[in-house]
Parts: sequence; C-alpha cells; structure tokens
Amino acid sequence: MEPVRMVLCLLSVFISLVSDRLVVLASFSQATDSDFTFSLPAGRKECFYQTMKKEASLEIEYQVLDGAGLDVDFSISSPSGQLLFSDQRKSDGVHTVETHEDGDYVFCFDNTFSSISEKLVFFELILDNMDQEEDPDNWKEHIIGTDSLDMKLEDIMDTINNVKSRLGKSVQIQTLLRAFEARDRNLQESNFDRVNFWSVVNLFVMMVVSAVQVYLVRLLFEDKRKIRT
Repeated sequence: MEPVRMVLCLLSVFISLVSDRLVVLASFSQATDSDFTFSLPAGRKECFYQTMKKEASLEIEYQVLDGAGLDVDFSISSPSGQLLFSDQRKSDGVHTVETHEDGDYVFCFDNTFSSISEKLVFFELILDNMDQEEDPDNWKEHIIGTDSLDMKLEDIMDTINNVKSRLGKSVQIQTLLRAFEARDRNLQESNFDRVNFWSVVNLFVMMVVSAVQVYLVRLLFEDKRKIRT
C-alpha cells in the first residue's frame, strides 16, 4: 500500500501544478477582434459605439465592398466629442486609437453625399489591453514549486503568446483578403453588367444605322419617273 500512496501523492502534486498553470494561462489578457459587414443606404449615416477603458488600444480597418464610386466618409470621435480621425470619400482606411479616457468611442460611416447609390461596407475592430485592473505580474503569486520543473513557465508563456499572435495575424490577413476578394468580385460583376448593357445598345444602334443605310441606298436607285406607252 505504501507505493500506491506515494504514487497517488505524486499524482496529486502534479495535478495541482498543472491546474495552477491552467489558471495562469486563462488569466492573461488577450486582444479581441471582430468584423462586420453592413449596407449603408444612400443619403444615410450609420454610427457604431465601442466602450473602451483608459490606456487601451482600438484599431479599425474598413473597406467599401460595393456601390458606385466605392467611397464613403469616415470619422472617429472620443467620448468627450473630440474628432480623432476623419476620412473624406475614401474606399478603405486603417486607424489606431490609443484611448486616454473611459467611455464610448464613436465611429461613423457617412453616405449622405450620395443620393442614389447604396454602399456595402466591411470593417474590422481589434481591441487590445482591455483588462487593466489586474497587475500583469500577479500570476507569479499562483506559481509554486517552479524549481522542480525543468522548463520555465516564462518560456512557455512566450511561446504560447507568440503562436497566438501569429495565428491572430493570420486570421486578420485572411479576413482582409476575403474582403478584398468580395470587393473585386463586385467590381467585376458591375463592369460585366455595364459591358453587356452597352454592347446591347451598340448592337441596336448598328442595326438601326444599317436599316437606314439600306433605305437610303434604295431611294437613290429608285426611278420615280412615269413611263408612257
């Protein structure tokens, strides 16, 4: 029974160490990102609100995927109403805001300059450093018995954070590539419709001109003199 108790004791210690490290992994603050695609009617302005904490970071990237001109007005304002960024008649843009106050940050897409064309807009939000209440070094208080481990926890965390950062960047790039592909496809379909329309118009004009030319040529050779016998 004595060996069994020793094995159970070692197993409980190992489980305790692993559970402590899982708690540490879960306690790290990570960047969050989200994307959204919406239709912006002609003559309308749409605004979105994002609650941010002080000393955090907000990055927004937008693209106009469809609509005449592929352009839109864009602006970002702080909770106090201060205008931080403003774009006029642009098809895409990237802006990063380092927040200096708590509250709702407002970013707006404006299509009031267009009275006919509806726009399809894609944007992506990346929020970073949103969890500032806890001390980043507090996780060290949960670590016990680190001297008995051959691999340092700091090395594990650096590797995990590096992998997560690379994966997040890959997801972001793939999302942007899908947005570019959607915009190019919409542009090609629009050009295809225009080519077909003007081809039909040109064909109709050519047929009318051909009919008029035949009629005029027949008039030139038609003898209208009366023949008397």
